[in-house]
Amino acid sequence: MLISVIVSTYNRPDALNLVLQSLNQQSDTNFEIIVADDGSREETRVLVESFQTSHHQTLKHVWHEDTGFRLAAIRNLAVKHCAGDYLIFLDGDCIAQPDFIARHRSLSELKHMVTGSRVLMDKKLTTRLIAAKAWDFRVFKKYLLFKRLNGSINKWLAFHFKFRNATIRYYRGFKWKGIKGCNFACWRSDFEIVNGYDESFEGWGHEDADMVFRLHQAGVNRKSGSFSTEVLHLYHPENNRSQADENKSRLLQRISNAS
Repeated sequence: MLISVIVSTYNRPDALNLVLQSLNQQSDTNFEIIVADDGSREETRVLVESFQTSHHQTLKHVWHEDTGFRLAAIRNLAVKHCAGDYLIFLDGDCIAQPDFIARHRSLSELKHMVTGSRVLMDKKLTTRLIAAKAWDFRVFKKYLLFKRLNGSINKWLAFHFKFRNATIRYYRGFKWKGIKGCNFACWRSDFEIVNGYDESFEGWGHEDADMVFRLHQAGVNRKSGSFSTEVLHLYHPENNRSQADENKSRLLQRISNAS
């Protein structure tokens, strides 16, 4: 089964550089990468082209004009360029562990989606990794407990305890809080049944929860990817959340209408 990894990005080539390196170091190599670019400047195109000549997998760059935060729209456009049957959505500032693809593949199940989690890194550690310009998980994994104790990362156990499929992974009913669109997987056929992301969600916030809700309404069950698929989230200042309340209201209204 070919997996398509959709990596969303916007004007952060320094972070995308590390993410693409991490995807080039996967134990499972049967996947393609589509960079979903929400209108970045020229530097991102140049970076992607530099990886296209050296990457083990097919690497595509899908771009649209910068007219504001349109994550839903660029993800939908990127999916149209996918060749895989299974989709993994990853943010361009979230570094993948070497078994990221393999773990997602092991959790994939028909009529199910997987919502993963992340490990947050602080500003100091992020700055150091960006400056190094090179990613090696074996080096990063050294002194993890020390990194956790000094606050460089907010989780430690998830690196050392990874579990396969189990009953506890299956959600009962829909819970809209805690959904992380930066690490999310579903079947392309299910994605198409619900017509992808709702592009009326512009600006930061809740387009991921809306997607999960509509998939749930379509009979797609949710599984947790915690303690299996964690990604390493590079620090960045908080995004502009001026439209978050409007997006949240749209989501809650949709949930209310369906009840």
